[in-house]
Amino acid sequence: MPQAEQDRSVFRAIADPTRRAILDRLRQGPAPVNELASAFAQSRPAISKHLRILRELNVVSEQRRGRERVYRLEPAELKDVADWILPYRDFWQQSLGNLKSYLENE
Repeated sequence: MPQAEQDRSVFRAIADPTRRAILDRLRQGPAPVNELASAFAQSRPAISKHLRILRELNVVSEQRRGRERVYRLEPAELKDVADWILPYRDFWQQSLGNLKSYLENE
């Protein structure tokens, strides 16, 4: 997959709130699929589909431990997203700082 297409896919993957919640949970450490699925009202097959999408984009990795599948966050794949978002964070911090100064001077 070309890099530009890969980047768009990662953005689409993190646009889904369930996938973002899975990534948030995996920031705490690896977790088996059953543990991940138990945190959602969705069916286990639905969560497995989300995990498959994240795995195909190399945002998570899967390791088999006996009969169990354990998922781990692969944050390096999200670096381009973080790099893209950073200037917006700076913009909002500056804008909020300007608003604070304006309100304090009123």
